Amino acid sequence: MSDMTLKERLLNALEGKKVDKVPVCSVTQTGIVELMDVVGAPWPESHTNPELMAKLAIANHELSGLEAVRLPYCLTVLAEAMGCEVNMGTKNRQPSVTAHPYPKDLEGLKMPENLLEAKRIPSVLEAIKVIREKVGPDVPIIGGMEGPVTLASDLSSVKSFMKWSLKKPDLFGQILDFASEATISYANAMVEAGADIISVADPVASPDLMSPDTFKAELEPRLQTFSGSVNSVTVLHVCGNVNSILSYMADCGFEGLSVEEKVGSPKKAKEIIGTRARFVGNVSSPFTLLPGPVDKIKAEAKHALEEGVDVLAPGCGIAPMTPLENIKAMVAARDEFYA
Repeated sequence: MSDMTLKERLLNALEGKKVDKVPVCSVTQTGIVELMDVVGAPWPESHTNPELMAKLAIANHELSGLEAVRLPYCLTVLAEAMGCEVNMGTKNRQPSVTAHPYPKDLEGLKMPENLLEAKRIPSVLEAIKVIREKVGPDVPIIGGMEGPVTLASDLSSVKSFMKWSLKKPDLFGQILDFASEATISYANAMVEAGADIISVADPVASPDLMSPDTFKAELEPRLQTFSGSVNSVTVLHVCGNVNSILSYMADCGFEGLSVEEKVGSPKKAKEIIGTRARFVGNVSSPFTLLPGPVDKIKAEAKHALEEGVDVLAPGCGIAPMTPLENIKAMVAARDEFYA
């Protein structure tokens, strides 16, 4: 058991199999400014250049000890390829969608030809191949992406998407199905390039934005289709306090569920989830990992381990200004826990 590779440990943990110790990694955004400076791979350049993208992703694994390599660094890659306008951000600010192709209705809705060759998608696929060559077969690669719900809202605008969910269920269903089809294609392309795990961040599925009833009736079936159609282990991340939808999330067919500290006790969350999925989290990114101090990070990480997390990870994307030593502290806490 102690001869487990990092990949075996993480895949086993997510599949509910025995591990020698709980893996520690991030299934969400890992790019930090300190590492951009150390390895010379700053944003926004490392969003588009596959060599820089790979270099920055590998840096957080090699220099902090996180036990997986996770890329890319935003939730706009697929949205941009499908016609959204994107502001590429700055060195410490992630890209964001600024304009939507279908803000009023779905007239002209059509899957782009050669979707997987559009915009930044080839850069991400190439970066995965570069990473695999550099880290070898035993380090897990996590391909991150926007989920079908968030993509649908980017294509139509959050305002229209919310309105359609209440008043135009036909348009709402149509854009969700369209987005689901695209996310499955992109996810499987990442797997084919060498990703071992697909981590879907779907912030718009949060109870802060969509009602639990809508999640159950409309979002859960699309997420089930996604997880059932992607040829790898999958993790679902939804932001906010997801206690009201946690059981529904567990029915979506993803091996792992990544949640924020707002959920509260991992132990209680795991009781709700049961054997349907594994718990990933939930050291607070904004309130613990970013500001520190190291002692607080270690205490929160060890508490999560005591409560039975299956994978120790930040509760959400790592803030770009997070110091490297704070990420190292989370890894050290896991090691101390087992010492």
